[in-house]
Amino acid sequence: MRLGVLDIGSNTVHLLVADVRPGGRPLATTSQRTVLRLMRYLGPDGEIVEEGVAALERAVAEARATATKEGVDELLATATSAVREAANGVEVIARIEAALGQPLQVLGGETEARYTFLAVRRWFGWSAGQILLFDIGGGSLEIAAGADELPDAAMSVPLGAGRMTVEFLPSDPPDLDDIQRLREHAAATLEPVVDMLRDHPRPDHVVGSSKAIRSLAKLAGVPMPGWSGIERMVLPRKELKTWIPRLARIPAEARQELPGITADRTFQIVAGAVVLHQAMKALDIDELETSPWALREGVLLRYIESLSWHPAS
Repeated sequence: MRLGVLDIGSNTVHLLVADVRPGGRPLATTSQRTVLRLMRYLGPDGEIVEEGVAALERAVAEARATATKEGVDELLATATSAVREAANGVEVIARIEAALGQPLQVLGGETEARYTFLAVRRWFGWSAGQILLFDIGGGSLEIAAGADELPDAAMSVPLGAGRMTVEFLPSDPPDLDDIQRLREHAAATLEPVVDMLRDHPRPDHVVGSSKAIRSLAKLAGVPMPGWSGIERMVLPRKELKTWIPRLARIPAEARQELPGITADRTFQIVAGAVVLHQAMKALDIDELETSPWALREGVLLRYIESLSWHPAS
């Protein structure tokens, strides 16, 4: 069957269409992204202002139309931290559902981490052993760890790249004192995560699965041989650290000229780099590798497992 996953995140509204079958690998046919950067539309009381809600409605209506055009049998619509935490979230969800013509599943941070961990586990396989996952979205940072498909630990902290840009790096290019304040805030916010993971086994693989991390890996990382000829990127912590002041000196509009930095990531890539570096430092991680699969693939995989099917006799 043909499934669609609509991921309404803090930075983008992203539709992924894939052909799926029980026991098989999802085969993507269409990927459509609308850049919103919802953090720009937050009002003084934490509500999404009318301009932002209207932009959401347009984006999800376009995604619904594309899903219909592509012959999607079922659309799995999810929303993450920006909608989840908005002061007017109930109203925003109702308007999104009206534009979609169907219910919206609002994912909690831990659930988001678990779906993403499942996707990463399937991509790397059982032989990867203990995995530690980082996923930086616009509103939150998800972290999960474990040796199975369900992580032993899964958590979400409000250190998303968009959120941190709005709260700590208002100027363009950002002020170095503001970057230092963000470092200190990230370190303090990550202390409970460090405590929670203190007694967990050391990971065999540390993986970053979000677009922000993949962008930083293309900028500051190195390619390594992958399975079946697939190139994978490895991002050393020390290289990431050296890029932070360089990124901070460049105005946002010029950052898209750098390798791996797309137009929709130019404003928040500095905050994403600071948060990722601080997370790696706090958990004593020297390098991480990237995964092309993340939340959307995790939602697809979990749904495929739920399908009722019977093998041929």
